[in-house]
Amino acid sequence: MIRPIEATQEKVGGPVPPGREELELLEVLKRAADEPEFLARLTRDSQEALKEYYSLTPEERAALASGDIRRIEAWVGKLDKELATWLWCRLSQESW
Repeated sequence: MIRPIEATQEKVGGPVPPGREELELLEVLKRAADEPEFLARLTRDSQEALKEYYSLTPEERAALASGDIRRIEAWVGKLDKELATWLWCRLSQESW
């Protein structure tokens, strides 16, 4: 018997389960939403705060550091308000 896999995102061709990369990105976003001290570290020096996430690619690190919501949502699917906490925080720091 084949057991169904719970899908958490939609991609071309239908729902797919998150891969390792998506899970690590989601883990960083969840931690930023739950831990104010981690959020503060991301704000001060995102590259330093992300060091422990050694399997993130340079592109993923850059997207997290810059608050690139579009790119991250392209990888993991639409983010809820909680998971988007860091990204909105980061974007609000931008001075135009």
